[in-house]
Amino acid sequence: MMTVAAIIAGLLPIMLGGGTGSEVMRRIAAPMVGGMISATVLTLVVIPAVFLLWKQHGTGHNQENP
Repeated sequence: MMTVAAIIAGLLPIMLGGGTGSEVMRRIAAPMVGGMISATVLTLVVIPAVFLLWKQHGTGHNQENP
């Protein structure tokens, strides 16, 4: 979380800034921020949920057929 926060905090001034070359840098920074957010959600929510479902399925399957 600290790494993601640091990266996003570093990219926000690039996204919100103006001046020479800001249009090009904004196009680079926006997908990076989106990627960091989606990777964080994947790591903290989706993968643990899939793992839990996988373990519950494995445990339930072994109890039905000893």
